[in-house]
Amino acid sequence: MILRHEFTPQDNRRLAHLCGETDRHLRAIEAALDVRITRRQAAFRIEGAKPRAERARDVLQQLYEKASQPVEAESLELALAGARGPSAPAGDSPIVLHTRRADLIGRTPNQVQYLRHILDHDLTFGIGPAGTGKTFLAVACAVDALERSAAQRIVLTRPAVEAGERLGFLPGDLAQKVDPYLRPLYDALYDLMGLERVTKAFERGTLEIAPLAFMRGRTLNHAFVILDEAQNTTPEQMKMFLTRVGFGTKAVVNGDTSQVDLPRGSTSGLIDAEQVLRQVNGVAFTRFTSADVVRHPLVGRIVEAYDAQRRDAPSR
Repeated sequence: MILRHEFTPQDNRRLAHLCGETDRHLRAIEAALDVRITRRQAAFRIEGAKPRAERARDVLQQLYEKASQPVEAESLELALAGARGPSAPAGDSPIVLHTRRADLIGRTPNQVQYLRHILDHDLTFGIGPAGTGKTFLAVACAVDALERSAAQRIVLTRPAVEAGERLGFLPGDLAQKVDPYLRPLYDALYDLMGLERVTKAFERGTLEIAPLAFMRGRTLNHAFVILDEAQNTTPEQMKMFLTRVGFGTKAVVNGDTSQVDLPRGSTSGLIDAEQVLRQVNGVAFTRFTSADVVRHPLVGRIVEAYDAQRRDAPSR
């Protein structure tokens, strides 16, 4: 199929930003969507299978609207990530999260499904490789729930597996000892809320970040609770966390089952939970793949290479 698209009114500055230096953005779109793009001034000619050509046109339009400034690599990759997968079913309206980032939505079909699962279920599992947005989107949903008063507080937790019994040998007080393991959660909050609002939320008690061990014995009501890096829990720790969920609480559990840091021979609580809870009403699972990676494109290729190695391992 040959699809023609022309931007009107023509803005040469936007066109330059859209195409990138030596048309490198156009070449990236071609490679990602398997199409061929040529242009003359503001008129673009896209050759390829109809669905791919239409997606390429949509990506060009989306980037052109943002091209008052040079198009950054992150914006290009996010647009391409959203274009690679199948479109959302007809009639499904996008879920827009109300955070500091006003336009925060799912960029891939699995991300959209993940957001919908969080909206519709009390307990959601997000399982997949690094860079697929599991933690960031979960924190964004928590911030959105707090903004809408759907939750009274946010509780974020991680197992500090690497510290193990050596925690006492790390320098500083307890907060300084565990801070490195919780830093990614802080980073997501600062990005979504801003430093000043995060600081005030800690002071008011509407925001809490703590190691998983601190959850024992508690009941969390009217909260949005996230367990991150859940592949590093034991089945006993996972059960302990899940039974903390109280009335009016949503829980999200995230992890990458290909990166388990538990001692050799130990069972991951995340792998165990997926088997035990698959048929339980009110629980949803979203599986992410390398196609959902929205970091540097090299990250997606690295994930694919490791996945291929694991698939081939038994036959060697």
